[in-house]
Amino acid sequence: MPGIYEQGLDKNPANFSPITPLSFIERTAKIYPNKTAVIHGSLTRTWSETYSRCRQLASSLVKAGVKVGDTVAVMLPNTPPMVEAHFGVPMVGAVLNSLNTRLDPEAIAFMLNHGEAKVVIVDPEFSLTMKKALALALAEKPRDILVIDVKDVEYTGASEQLGSIDYDSFVAKGDPNHQWRMPADEWESVCLNYTSGTTGNPKGVVYHHRGAAINALSNVLEWDMPKHPVYLWTLPMFHCNGWCFPWTIAARAGINVCLRRVDAPSILNAMRTYNVTHYCAAPIVHGLLVNAPDELKVDIPVGIKGLIAGAAPPAATIEGMEKMGIELTHVYGLTEVYGPAAVCVKHEEWNDVDVGERARLNARQGVRVLLQEGVTVMNPETMQEVPADGETMGEIMFRGNITMKGYLKNDAATKEAFSGGWFHSGDLAVMYPDGYVKIKDRSKDIIISGGENISSIEVEDVLYRHPAVLAAAVVAKPDPKWGETPCAFLEVRADSNVTPEEIIAHCKKHLAGFKIPRAVVFGDLPKTSTGKIQKFELRKRAGSATAIDV
Repeated sequence: MPGIYEQGLDKNPANFSPITPLSFIERTAKIYPNKTAVIHGSLTRTWSETYSRCRQLASSLVKAGVKVGDTVAVMLPNTPPMVEAHFGVPMVGAVLNSLNTRLDPEAIAFMLNHGEAKVVIVDPEFSLTMKKALALALAEKPRDILVIDVKDVEYTGASEQLGSIDYDSFVAKGDPNHQWRMPADEWESVCLNYTSGTTGNPKGVVYHHRGAAINALSNVLEWDMPKHPVYLWTLPMFHCNGWCFPWTIAARAGINVCLRRVDAPSILNAMRTYNVTHYCAAPIVHGLLVNAPDELKVDIPVGIKGLIAGAAPPAATIEGMEKMGIELTHVYGLTEVYGPAAVCVKHEEWNDVDVGERARLNARQGVRVLLQEGVTVMNPETMQEVPADGETMGEIMFRGNITMKGYLKNDAATKEAFSGGWFHSGDLAVMYPDGYVKIKDRSKDIIISGGENISSIEVEDVLYRHPAVLAAAVVAKPDPKWGETPCAFLEVRADSNVTPEEIIAHCKKHLAGFKIPRAVVFGDLPKTSTGKIQKFELRKRAGSATAIDV
């Protein structure tokens, strides 16, 4: 017999609707129709105009035969069509696949076929790459793919038209009053994102409407984001759908300041010109700003808020940002959790300690964001939490609504990732008594020297304390005696005369002898399109690195 609260209290259209980020833009366009939504060079559009274009895009996709569950791939930088795709594509019930603009044609061809893309929208900057990718994809899996070419006056480089219609003409064919489709279930797929796998084919991570909306709102809460923020697109929108910020900015009726080129002059000029209030970026981008010439930093707004993800911000970065009037918040996540799903929440008393101690506190990956159910560190064998002693290592695991549906067409990988009812991140970490998590390494990046485990991140943290170091990565170098020893690859300041011996001496002050790098190599570090250092490439180089005896 059902309980009294299960009788006559069913869900119905009046008391329940699926959660989706699509409702954000509808509300904002109705309440703030004349507020600026997008700025791209000389182009400015309001929220009313942007909403109409999204509906037109959806209408034209329907006329082109796109159905619920179809995949629409986009090869776009941070430009207005990318903003519109985040609404117009799911308005059809289709799934948006944002392709990484830095990938080679072979990887893109795999994604087009694995995701079964029916439509591809291509920016002119990437047309030559996409031409090769489409040829490879269709040679392997012949079919009709609708190719839509974007024209952008802000791009003046080489390009080639691939399709039969340009984007603006395609959008213009659509109905600005198109009655777009709400998801029948918030579990419906909204986006497909491929991991930047370093071995084998990348995995297709599938997001649902509920997670996209909840993470978008989580961004608002964790950043205390006010109405009408001015958000600068330094983070690629193809990366975890820009950490869900296309939907966040719609929810807050903010301004999307588009940016084709991410470099210090472009970023600082945009900050100054548009009075930017918020931006997100990898550590390498923050480093560019800190080390930019002082004349470029003149008159940038004070109080800009920045999110930094990836490697923890070193003291030099925190101090440099503070001098510029930029407040950094450290976040952590993966593609599988929609980007950041943990945050190093700051406490007021941290302001009273020196910059070195603040860097140590801010270096932690922190705690779950408010709308994620759980982040913890577990022994992956026993699925028990490790002691909160700051020393016992385990694997970071996530659980909650801000977690992927799974991997497309890969049941085995999905089951493995969700083993024990938690998502396994692959990151090794410790938990402190205050519940804050700190990564010690990726499981594959632990260096085992003479039977002792060495955390590459621990060594990197020390290297970042040296004032000449801009970027650091430590990998295992084969050693005939110890099996492996740490090898440090460093990018240093252009005006620095630092030597390997000086770096070794610096490490001796802070590390046990067996953890000190036996080799130091200076030069540019290979990075992904989102600024992550590609350690697999450095492992290839480590065999030829010149060792320095300690």
